[in-house]
Amino acid sequence: MVSKSSPPSPAPAPSLLRRIVDFDTSISLRLYTLTHPILPYYFLKTLEISGDGFLFFPLVLSLLLYPLAFSDSKNSNIFLINLLLGGILDLIVIGPLKHLIRRPRPVYNKNMFLSFAVDHWSFPSGHSSRVSMIATLFYLSSDFIRDVLIQLQYDLIVDYLMLIVIGWAATTSCSRVLLGRHFVFDVIAGVLLGILEGLFVFQIFNSVTLTSFFK
Repeated sequence: MVSKSSPPSPAPAPSLLRRIVDFDTSISLRLYTLTHPILPYYFLKTLEISGDGFLFFPLVLSLLLYPLAFSDSKNSNIFLINLLLGGILDLIVIGPLKHLIRRPRPVYNKNMFLSFAVDHWSFPSGHSSRVSMIATLFYLSSDFIRDVLIQLQYDLIVDYLMLIVIGWAATTSCSRVLLGRHFVFDVIAGVLLGILEGLFVFQIFNSVTLTSFFK
Protein backbone atom coordinates (compact mmCIF):
# COMPACT_ATOMS: atom_id res chain seq x y z
CA MET A 1 0.00 0.00 0.00
CA VAL A 2 1.45 3.32 -1.11
CA SER A 3 1.24 6.05 1.49
CA LYS A 4 0.11 9.42 0.31
CA SER A 5 2.72 12.11 0.65
CA SER A 6 1.67 15.19 2.53
CA PRO A 7 1.20 18.32 0.44
CA PRO A 8 4.10 20.73 0.59
CA SER A 9 3.70 23.40 3.20
CA PRO A 10 3.21 26.89 1.82
CA ALA A 11 6.19 29.19 1.84
CA PRO A 12 6.14 31.59 4.78
CA ALA A 13 5.02 35.09 3.97
CA PRO A 14 7.84 37.59 3.85
CA SER A 15 8.28 39.64 6.98
CA LEU A 16 7.36 43.32 7.08
CA LEU A 17 11.04 44.29 7.06
CA ARG A 18 11.66 42.09 4.01
CA ARG A 19 8.76 43.70 2.16
CA ILE A 20 10.02 47.20 3.04
CA VAL A 21 13.53 46.33 1.81
CA ASP A 22 12.14 44.81 -1.40
CA PHE A 23 10.01 47.90 -2.04
CA ASP A 24 12.99 50.16 -1.38
CA THR A 25 15.18 48.12 -3.72
CA SER A 26 12.54 48.16 -6.45
CA ILE A 27 11.78 51.89 -6.36
CA SER A 28 15.48 52.76 -6.16
CA LEU A 29 16.24 50.68 -9.24
CA ARG A 30 13.33 52.28 -11.09
CA LEU A 31 14.56 55.80 -10.29
CA TYR A 32 18.11 54.89 -11.31
CA THR A 33 16.94 53.28 -14.56
CA LEU A 34 14.70 56.20 -15.53
CA THR A 35 17.24 58.94 -14.88
CA HIS A 36 20.54 57.21 -15.72
CA PRO A 37 20.37 57.92 -19.48
CA ILE A 38 19.23 61.52 -18.88
CA LEU A 39 21.34 63.04 -16.11
CA PRO A 40 25.01 63.62 -17.04
CA TYR A 41 27.43 61.56 -14.99
CA TYR A 42 29.81 64.48 -14.44
CA PHE A 43 27.00 66.49 -12.79
CA LEU A 44 26.17 63.71 -10.35
CA LYS A 45 29.88 63.08 -9.72
CA THR A 46 30.42 66.78 -8.97
CA LEU A 47 27.65 66.65 -6.36
CA GLU A 48 29.25 63.55 -4.86
CA ILE A 49 32.63 65.29 -4.54
CA SER A 50 31.03 68.42 -3.08
CA GLY A 51 29.59 66.41 -0.18
CA ASP A 52 32.63 64.22 0.44
CA GLY A 53 34.43 64.29 3.77
CA PHE A 54 37.79 64.59 2.00
CA LEU A 55 36.69 68.05 0.83
CA PHE A 56 34.64 69.04 3.87
CA PHE A 57 37.21 68.56 6.63
CA PRO A 58 40.20 70.27 4.93
CA LEU A 59 37.98 73.19 3.91
CA VAL A 60 36.58 73.75 7.41
CA LEU A 61 39.99 73.35 9.05
CA SER A 62 41.57 75.77 6.57
CA LEU A 63 38.97 78.43 7.33
CA LEU A 64 39.23 77.79 11.05
CA LEU A 65 43.01 78.20 11.03
CA TYR A 66 42.86 81.32 8.88
CA PRO A 67 42.17 84.19 11.32
CA LEU A 68 40.92 86.60 8.66
CA ALA A 69 38.33 84.27 7.17
CA PHE A 70 35.56 86.53 8.54
CA SER A 71 35.57 89.95 10.08
CA ASP A 72 33.79 88.73 13.25
CA SER A 73 36.33 86.18 14.49
CA LYS A 74 34.39 85.08 17.60
CA ASN A 75 31.15 84.18 15.82
CA SER A 76 32.93 82.78 12.78
CA ASN A 77 35.02 80.49 14.98
CA ILE A 78 31.90 79.26 16.76
CA PHE A 79 30.19 78.58 13.44
CA LEU A 80 33.22 76.78 11.96
CA ILE A 81 33.75 74.73 15.14
CA ASN A 82 30.09 73.75 14.99
CA LEU A 83 30.64 72.51 11.43
CA LEU A 84 33.77 70.62 12.47
CA LEU A 85 32.07 69.02 15.48
CA GLY A 86 29.09 68.16 13.31
CA GLY A 87 31.37 66.42 10.82
CA ILE A 88 33.08 64.45 13.58
CA LEU A 89 29.73 63.51 15.13
CA ASP A 90 28.54 62.38 11.71
CA LEU A 91 31.51 59.99 11.40
CA ILE A 92 30.87 58.65 14.90
CA VAL A 93 27.18 58.01 14.13
CA ILE A 94 27.25 56.81 10.52
CA GLY A 95 30.29 54.50 10.66
CA PRO A 96 29.05 52.20 13.44
CA LEU A 97 25.53 52.16 11.96
CA LYS A 98 26.86 51.02 8.59
CA HIS A 99 28.97 48.34 10.26
CA LEU A 100 26.07 47.18 12.43
CA ILE A 101 23.38 47.04 9.74
CA ARG A 102 25.65 45.94 6.85
CA ARG A 103 23.23 46.54 4.01
CA PRO A 104 24.99 45.93 0.67
CA ARG A 105 25.07 48.74 -1.84
CA PRO A 106 23.02 48.44 -5.05
CA VAL A 107 24.45 45.87 -7.46
CA TYR A 108 24.51 48.54 -10.18
CA ASN A 109 26.80 50.82 -8.15
CA LYS A 110 29.84 51.44 -10.38
CA ASN A 111 33.17 53.23 -10.15
CA MET A 112 32.94 54.13 -6.49
CA PHE A 113 36.06 54.97 -4.50
CA LEU A 114 35.89 53.38 -1.03
CA SER A 115 37.53 55.60 1.57
CA PHE A 116 36.93 53.31 4.55
CA ALA A 117 35.94 49.67 5.08
CA VAL A 118 32.43 50.68 6.19
CA ASP A 119 31.92 52.33 2.79
CA HIS A 120 31.13 48.85 1.49
CA TRP A 121 27.79 49.19 3.26
CA SER A 122 24.87 51.30 2.13
CA PHE A 123 22.65 52.18 5.12
CA PRO A 124 22.54 55.00 6.03
CA SER A 125 23.91 57.42 3.43
CA GLY A 126 26.90 59.31 4.83
CA HIS A 127 26.82 61.94 2.09
CA SER A 128 23.15 62.66 2.83
CA SER A 129 23.73 62.96 6.56
CA ARG A 130 26.75 65.22 6.10
CA VAL A 131 25.15 67.69 3.69
CA SER A 132 21.95 67.75 5.77
CA MET A 133 23.98 68.48 8.88
CA ILE A 134 25.72 71.34 7.04
CA ALA A 135 22.44 72.75 5.75
CA THR A 136 20.90 72.55 9.24
CA LEU A 137 23.79 74.45 10.81
CA PHE A 138 23.66 77.06 8.06
CA TYR A 139 19.94 77.51 8.67
CA LEU A 140 20.35 77.77 12.45
CA SER A 141 23.21 80.26 11.98
CA SER A 142 21.42 82.26 9.29
CA ASP A 143 21.42 85.54 11.27
CA PHE A 144 25.20 85.47 11.68
CA ILE A 145 25.78 84.46 8.06
CA ARG A 146 23.48 87.23 6.87
CA ASP A 147 25.46 89.82 8.87
CA VAL A 148 28.76 88.53 7.45
CA LEU A 149 27.52 88.71 3.87
CA ILE A 150 26.28 92.26 4.39
CA GLN A 151 29.64 93.27 5.86
CA LEU A 152 31.40 91.73 2.87
CA GLN A 153 28.98 93.60 0.56
CA TYR A 154 27.52 90.39 -0.86
CA ASP A 155 24.02 91.79 -0.48
CA LEU A 156 22.79 90.19 -3.69
CA ILE A 157 23.06 86.63 -2.36
CA VAL A 158 21.88 87.32 1.21
CA ASP A 159 18.29 86.38 0.48
CA TYR A 160 19.24 83.37 -1.64
CA LEU A 161 22.06 81.72 0.30
CA MET A 162 19.80 79.54 2.44
CA LEU A 163 17.92 78.39 -0.65
CA ILE A 164 21.22 77.62 -2.35
CA VAL A 165 22.57 75.61 0.59
CA ILE A 166 19.33 73.71 1.18
CA GLY A 167 18.94 73.11 -2.55
CA TRP A 168 22.52 71.80 -2.74
CA ALA A 169 21.93 69.47 0.21
CA ALA A 170 18.66 68.15 -1.24
CA THR A 171 20.10 67.69 -4.73
CA THR A 172 23.22 65.96 -3.42
CA SER A 173 21.10 63.61 -1.32
CA CYS A 174 18.90 62.73 -4.31
CA SER A 175 21.97 62.19 -6.47
CA ARG A 176 23.04 59.30 -4.24
CA VAL A 177 20.11 57.26 -5.56
CA LEU A 178 20.41 58.52 -9.14
CA LEU A 179 24.14 57.72 -9.19
CA GLY A 180 23.42 54.21 -7.95
CA ARG A 181 25.32 54.61 -4.70
CA HIS A 182 22.38 54.15 -2.32
CA PHE A 183 18.78 53.08 -1.97
CA VAL A 184 16.02 55.59 -1.27
CA PHE A 185 15.62 54.64 2.39
CA ASP A 186 19.39 54.97 2.92
CA VAL A 187 19.12 58.59 1.82
CA ILE A 188 16.00 59.33 3.88
CA ALA A 189 17.67 57.90 6.99
CA GLY A 190 20.82 59.90 6.24
CA VAL A 191 18.89 63.16 5.86
CA LEU A 192 17.03 62.65 9.14
CA LEU A 193 20.22 61.77 11.01
CA GLY A 194 22.02 64.80 9.54
CA ILE A 195 19.26 67.15 10.69
CA LEU A 196 19.39 65.66 14.19
CA GLU A 197 23.18 65.97 14.24
CA GLY A 198 22.98 69.64 13.27
CA LEU A 199 20.37 70.35 15.94
CA PHE A 200 22.36 68.49 18.56
CA VAL A 201 25.63 70.29 17.82
CA PHE A 202 23.97 73.71 17.67
CA GLN A 203 21.94 73.31 20.85
CA ILE A 204 24.44 71.42 23.03
CA PHE A 205 27.91 72.56 21.96
CA ASN A 206 26.98 76.05 20.82
CA SER A 207 24.84 77.06 23.79
CA VAL A 208 26.91 75.42 26.54
CA THR A 209 30.52 74.57 25.73
CA LEU A 210 31.48 77.03 23.02
CA THR A 211 29.64 80.05 24.36
CA SER A 212 31.30 79.60 27.76
CA PHE A 213 34.69 79.11 26.15
CA PHE A 214 34.59 82.30 24.12
CA LYS A 215 33.23 84.57 26.89
